[in-house]
Amino acid sequence: MFRLETERLIITEFSPEMAEDVHLNSLDADNRRFVPDEVFETVEEAAETIEFLSAQYGGCEGPLVYPVLTKDGANIGYVQAVPLGDAWEVGYHIGERYTGKGYATEAVKAFLPVIMERIGIERMEGVCLADNSKSRRVMEKCGFSLEFEGVGDYQGEKREICRYWFVGK
Repeated sequence: MFRLETERLIITEFSPEMAEDVHLNSLDADNRRFVPDEVFETVEEAAETIEFLSAQYGGCEGPLVYPVLTKDGANIGYVQAVPLGDAWEVGYHIGERYTGKGYATEAVKAFLPVIMERIGIERMEGVCLADNSKSRRVMEKCGFSLEFEGVGDYQGEKREICRYWFVGK
């Protein structure tokens, strides 16, 4: 079972009981704007996604998505590693009511070395829309280097993006 602990957080595997929290965390405005394919309009949609993601835990093909919980058990979001052709991309989302507390940075910093070792990679990509200042700040705080800023593919559309790379130690 995958489990990471930081000073304030637990990163672990999804369970079916988390469907309502996943649904609610997905509904905030930033998630709708920046990753609309990760919005779950119903608890049932969230439950189906949790079932699919849980089935990925036994392998290293991905996507590898893990809920982020506070030490008191509140489900506040997720971190993930997703294969993209020859590369892997990190992703993360912290629900709106929990933002501004450094949780995303704390989770990504803890997650990167562990997941990169597990899947056997030395570089992790991070991509976000150019106007997603919060996501850019998280990547920069986590040691990612900006490699590209301009028009690129983002969820099947040409958009202004930033592409970052993290090189493990």
